[in-house]
Formats: sequence, C-alpha cells, structure tokens
Amino acid sequence: MNEIAKIVGKRVRNYRHQLGISQERLAELSGFHPTYIGQIERGEKNATLESIAKISSALNVTLSKLFEKIDNTSENERNIPLECYEFISSKSKSEQEQIFRIILEVDKYKSN
Repeated sequence: MNEIAKIVGKRVRNYRHQLGISQERLAELSGFHPTYIGQIERGEKNATLESIAKISSALNVTLSKLFEKIDNTSENERNIPLECYEFISSKSKSEQEQIFRIILEVDKYKSN
C-alpha cells in the first residue's frame, strides 16, 4: 500500500512542477498546509481520497489521471513500463513529444 502513496505523491509533484507552482501555492489552492503537501509528495502520508480529490482539483488533473497505470507488481519486480510512464509524464508536453520521437527512431533502427 505504501508504494501506491509514493507513486501518487510523485505524480502530484510532477503535475505541480508542470504548472510551475510551489508546494505553498498548491497548499493554498487545495486548502492544506504546505507540510502536508510535502508529506504527500514524498509518500509519507496515506492521504484520504477526499484530500487527493482536493489536490487533483487544485492541479486541474482528474483523479483517474493520478491513479492510472498503478498495479500491484511485487516490490522485487521492476515495472519498466510504469517507470517509463512516470518518467515521461513528469516532463513538459514538448519534452514528451521529443522523447516519443526518439523512441520511434530507436524502434525503427532496432529492426535493421
């Protein structure tokens, strides 16, 4: 369960960075203390769905977006697709497009 809190917290941080706002500003927008936002982002707090809903609303991100692609992979097994998803989703739209083009080019040349 703690792994889910870490993944969601990381996503909250990524979306906050994409908006270019501080933890303090996100706290203001969502009605929480900045310390609480930091604890959520680090996966230290297991926030209620109500709290996550307020934060997602402040970020203008749907709850489904925060929770998509989370599964119950064992802790000893790496989930490479999820790691790639997390990495790419933390980037700006233009960076995402560049990464995608690079992946397509690599895929094109692996067959040769």
